[in-house]
Amino acid sequence: MKAISVLGTSSDAGKSWVATALCALLKRKGYNVAPFKAQNMSNNSYATLDGGEIGRAQAVQAEACGLTPSTEMNPVLLKPAGDNRSQLVLLGKAGEHFSAREYYDEKAKTWAVVENTLEWWKDHCDVLILEGAGSPVELNLMAKDIVNLKPIEHLDGKWLLVCDIEKGGVFAQAIGTYQLLPENQKERGLGILVNKFRGDLSLFNEAASCFAEHIPCPLLGTLPMAVDLQPESEDGFTQMRSHSKENTPYIAWIRLPRVSNSQDCQPWTLDDGISVRWIDDPNDLDDAVAIVLPGTKNTIEDLKWLKEKKLDQKIIEQAKLETPIIGICGGYQMLGQSIEDPIGIDGEAQAIKGLGLLPVETTYDSKKTVTQVEAQWENSKWQTYEIHVGNTLMTAETKPLLKVTENGASRPEGIHLNNVWGTYLHGLFESPAIRKSLIETSNINGYQNNPLSWTEHKNKLYSGMADLLEEHVDLTPVWKYLND
Repeated sequence: MKAISVLGTSSDAGKSWVATALCALLKRKGYNVAPFKAQNMSNNSYATLDGGEIGRAQAVQAEACGLTPSTEMNPVLLKPAGDNRSQLVLLGKAGEHFSAREYYDEKAKTWAVVENTLEWWKDHCDVLILEGAGSPVELNLMAKDIVNLKPIEHLDGKWLLVCDIEKGGVFAQAIGTYQLLPENQKERGLGILVNKFRGDLSLFNEAASCFAEHIPCPLLGTLPMAVDLQPESEDGFTQMRSHSKENTPYIAWIRLPRVSNSQDCQPWTLDDGISVRWIDDPNDLDDAVAIVLPGTKNTIEDLKWLKEKKLDQKIIEQAKLETPIIGICGGYQMLGQSIEDPIGIDGEAQAIKGLGLLPVETTYDSKKTVTQVEAQWENSKWQTYEIHVGNTLMTAETKPLLKVTENGASRPEGIHLNNVWGTYLHGLFESPAIRKSLIETSNINGYQNNPLSWTEHKNKLYSGMADLLEEHVDLTPVWKYLND
């Protein structure tokens, strides 16, 4: 097995993008390629078929490889829960919450899991594309880092370094990073990629010679910013950028402090005549054609925040005006009568009143639901998943939102009470039919629903990313390494 690690000079340099594009390109070339990230920190997680959790960035990369996402692609996942604590998920199984210092004390344990998983991959693919995290040369953390240099050293692989020209100082980024690498790591370099270039690429023609004056690692190419070729990021706040289209109505997504699975809004970008805005000001709800309460890593604390901001009152007011209100996962729980956490799953044992818009009560216990299901809305069927803690029970007979099939058995899911919807399904809006049905209840003009399935859209996206990588980057060192 050959291994290539995609390192970055900083967070959000474009490691996930390049890793995904490389996965798609290698698959096109006939390689048996798979993605890997030793440790991910994100609340944007994905449910695997065996009931595990991994970061969504690795699930996206698996799709680009033509593979089913598995827990071996992301053996360590940290899910921030606020107050400097994160839940540790090992090989897909959720465990305890740790502070940063406590987690570093567990590094021997977590590295053992990573090491064993790397050995497993040697028998399961020809090429492993590893994604780094942040910068590989954070000097105060390098000795404890199990994501960037240690995995590629264990596999005796090579690396690519991605720089972000949009941040400025691209020469200092690349040259400084290279010079701070340990000597035994410098020789592993295949080359440098400059990412997110805007404007005339010919103005950067002399960059290769500028790099060569200071470091032996070659510049392989410069990737232009391609706003229409952006897959999901592991960073939830990257996904929480509003998708506003000029003079169009908008759906308001509540910007919860501990939001999770924010990518649930992404399918709306396919449709014309509608925008997505992430908001935290009650006044911004007045003109919204629909309001969505998304998932959250800490439902009770985010519900307290909602009430402190007076957003709860505005949501209730808009519900009375028949504005569609949709709660997803933790947002669904918030729309109910109450949430009880008797054993302190989210922190301390406590209970809180919900918004009272749905006749449900939620009680937390130690069991976590992580499962993939097939959703059905009218004649539309698509794959979705659930990741949540809590048992939600109805206190009155209501109409289900839709139907799901799990392990061959069908069951009703969620609630459809007039203009208020509640569901545990992530990926709800990946169905063009359900997006169209929601907008039809809002009575807006100019909306055009894109009938393209989300899966078809993503496949076109991955193909376009591979094209862009191949067009602008000289991958000769990569092909030479893989074919040696």
